[in-house]
Amino acid sequence: MKIAVGQLNPTVGDIAGNLAKLEAALSGAAGKADLAVFPELFLTGYPPRDLLEKSWFNRRVEESLARVAALSRRFPDTGILLGAPISSGQKVGKGIYNAALLFSGGEIVHRQAKTLLPSYDVFDETRYFDPAPGQEPFSFRGEMLGISICEDIWNDPGFWPRQYYREDPIRSLAEQGATLLINIAASPFTAGKDRVRFRLLSGQAKRYRIPLLYVNQVGGNDELIFAGSSFLLDREGEPAAVLKDFAEEVRIVETSAAGRPGLFPDRERIDSIRRALVLGISDYSRKCGFSSALIGLSGGIDSAVTAALAVEALGKENVTGITMPSPFTAEISNRMAAGLAANLGITLHAVEISGIFAGYLEALGEELPPGEPAADLARENIQARIRGNILMAFSNRRGSLVLSTGNKSEMATGYCTLYGDMSGGLAVLSDLPKTGVYELAGVLNREREVIPAGTIERPPSAELKSGQTDQDTLPPYPILDRILFHYIEENLSEDEIIARGLDPAAVSWTVEAVNRNEYKRRQAPPGLKVTGKAFGSGRRMPICARY
Repeated sequence: MKIAVGQLNPTVGDIAGNLAKLEAALSGAAGKADLAVFPELFLTGYPPRDLLEKSWFNRRVEESLARVAALSRRFPDTGILLGAPISSGQKVGKGIYNAALLFSGGEIVHRQAKTLLPSYDVFDETRYFDPAPGQEPFSFRGEMLGISICEDIWNDPGFWPRQYYREDPIRSLAEQGATLLINIAASPFTAGKDRVRFRLLSGQAKRYRIPLLYVNQVGGNDELIFAGSSFLLDREGEPAAVLKDFAEEVRIVETSAAGRPGLFPDRERIDSIRRALVLGISDYSRKCGFSSALIGLSGGIDSAVTAALAVEALGKENVTGITMPSPFTAEISNRMAAGLAANLGITLHAVEISGIFAGYLEALGEELPPGEPAADLARENIQARIRGNILMAFSNRRGSLVLSTGNKSEMATGYCTLYGDMSGGLAVLSDLPKTGVYELAGVLNREREVIPAGTIERPPSAELKSGQTDQDTLPPYPILDRILFHYIEENLSEDEIIARGLDPAAVSWTVEAVNRNEYKRRQAPPGLKVTGKAFGSGRRMPICARY
């Protein structure tokens, strides 16, 4: 069977726009493919979240299915398989299925709802959907199609030490005689997940000796990034075709093609993160209606890396840097910011905040007695908040998106200022630890110096008081980031982390800082997810709590 793989980038809620993409792909595949396959919930985009609770939205979905049926009549030689929410027809439960719908000859000839509904990390599908009552292959153009949706294919008892579900939809489809497995997905990117996914699905194809087609969404939606990287496996689990990652592609594949060992690329982890963040910035901006971005340039590595990624995503003509020196800003910081702007070819504005800062101190007077720790901290934060106000003033005036520059290490420990450096519409690096930011800077500098060497080499500092460095407050970043990985991503306890050989005082301080600063993270802009556990919708901790 010849299949057109529609690895496309839908916009959540834009049913008309998503249909237009589908129609364009079908027009190119007409007469060349027996079947065109599109990702999970393609009509609505993934994840549609609480749009699914709006009756008017569900009516629009139903109306769009009639348009897909019309396209099916227009292209009678090519079946259409796509994901969409549909009514379950049941009076008990949520009343909606996350479904794969097969159109042929102007009508829906087969429906397969999703069986396994994830409710961990960023997923919340039990909030909206009912599980499928079962699985059933469908005969189409000489093949018995075993259709599944994303999570349905992940519950391999031989792959995981612990299973989340009792059902195994792939085994059920294979035992019922499926001759071709098709999995439509909206599987978010995390660093290294592509290799895990390939090994898992390769094992499924090899176990049941059935060719397997995996079709994934591509693009950014809110904090989630989808890498695409769809593929076809032969019955031995070897890749016969691999589509691009981080890009739309429509490709016709032949399901009888023999696989080629080594065809699936061995992607470099940090470069995949770079490409994911670039796509995340680009799509977040475009889908939210922004064409340009603003970044406060401090001369430090976080703002430099953020600016470089923004230029790659939006073009240098659409990125503006703003320096905001204070009485504590070193001259090298100004030079590094200017050097970065020159390297990137972006416009740079300078707004001196010393006078504004002096005005604050005069106005607050007795509230900020010198030498009092709380008052001194307030002085530091005033500078950060002045800068946040300036960035937002430029944003209001120009209609540009402010990109905040804080990294995961800072966000975790609260080493950031509410309404100051946390101001912005998108937190680009909030899921990348400080050590990862340095690693990413190395990737950006491979071909030429983009990030000035002085920015990389100098000790990081917030420069909110004389002689300040990050390590005055924080443990050394290599140690801090190890602790944060164990605590946030591996869910280890304080004692378990100390047992890994890490300094007890550093572990205790870090764990307390993470717990204490949940209220700050709850007010942060959305951050692009690239690790297994990001702050935001995938980590739901209480604020008013003791633990």
